[in-house]
Amino acid sequence: MISAHRPIDSALSFIVTLVSIAALFALVNATFLFVVQIIIYAGAILSLILFIIMFLNIKDANLPDEKHKNKWLMGTSLIVAPFSYILIDLIMRSDIAVNGIAAENFGTIKDVGLTLFSKWILPFELVSILLLVALVGSVTLSKKED
Repeated sequence: MISAHRPIDSALSFIVTLVSIAALFALVNATFLFVVQIIIYAGAILSLILFIIMFLNIKDANLPDEKHKNKWLMGTSLIVAPFSYILIDLIMRSDIAVNGIAAENFGTIKDVGLTLFSKWILPFELVSILLLVALVGSVTLSKKED
């Protein structure tokens, strides 16, 4: 996703990422979160992102020339690789069969609703205000000057 030159390729890679996250929800029997991930994120949000990319009509000539992109990606990969190995080793050593069992009500509508509107009410409302400000800002920026 990071290495794609065109924004549309990055958006299509983002679809694969969102569907993969939905598959992880399906693996832990969080059916509500699975459906929400597919419908809202992979469907609605990504359709909006693709619409904005197409609306902007970015040409290849307008994109920056990234001469050293492959060197940065290789360097970053070499830095991240040892930490990834350590993390994978720790996961493989843990007793996943005992620790990996989710609660019976994990991911249900009732559980998500109770958690969202009790413990996470302030962050939920702050995100809704942030999205409203982003919507007003995007409408303001997209107005044509006469």
